[in-house]
Amino acid sequence: MSASKIVVRRIPFAFDEQIDPVWHPARPEWSHMVNGASLAMPYLEPFLIRTVTEALRQVKDPLLAADARAFIGQEGVHFQNHRRYNEILKRSYPELAGVEAEMEADYARFQARSLRWRLAYTAGFETMTMGITEWLIHQRALLFGDADRSVASLVLWHMVEETEHKTVAFDLYQHLCGGYWPRVWGTLFAAWHVARASRKGYRAMLKRDGRWTDWKSRRALWAMVGRFARHASPAILRSLSPSYHPSRARDPDWVDRWFEAYRGLPEGRIPLLDTADPEIPARFST
Repeated sequence: MSASKIVVRRIPFAFDEQIDPVWHPARPEWSHMVNGASLAMPYLEPFLIRTVTEALRQVKDPLLAADARAFIGQEGVHFQNHRRYNEILKRSYPELAGVEAEMEADYARFQARSLRWRLAYTAGFETMTMGITEWLIHQRALLFGDADRSVASLVLWHMVEETEHKTVAFDLYQHLCGGYWPRVWGTLFAAWHVARASRKGYRAMLKRDGRWTDWKSRRALWAMVGRFARHASPAILRSLSPSYHPSRARDPDWVDRWFEAYRGLPEGRIPLLDTADPEIPARFST
């Protein structure tokens, strides 16, 4: 059996039970955009896992199969940590249970689609994360500086691992299905669907906070949405090329430094970043 270079890090992130959902006090709208994305993970990522698990039965390439198993392992740890955080969020925003029910229903419907459709969606979502990762890392001081370090560390760890398994879903789709136009549709639909699901979450939270109808808050929100679109779009547009492959995307150097720092972390320690440092370096604080 071939071994994958993708590492499954079983990190049990811990969150203060009294954590402020506005985990970045200077950027409440951004806080809730991230919270909305987190809310989607316990529904999106199990769907990806089920899709890749089903596809694995048909994979003949031993290395691709090993990478797919590692993908499943990483995504499983991701959504479990997000679920832990989301349960705390729902204590302040009980209406989020309704948003979750809608997402659960969506992915139940998607599960009835063909494996080809589901693999195209999976590959499409994984493509979108590449542009988001570049943005979050390159602008980490703006987006996470002086923010709650547990949430910032959770998000950046998640995105670092997205770079590590960035080729798996695409290679599975190509290996088992192929076809350019279904892949294009999967990318565009997944990007729209996940953004829409996240918006339902952050809209509910901003409404309860009284910010949804405040023009200053709405202006700040649309500025952050614009930043998101501007930085996620290039990765999506690149992926629409018939010759595209995710391996050609260069990962930020900070990602390699994160991996190196994690390798030196004592077993059982949570990789918490120092958000008080203006650079938010890829090293872990106590």
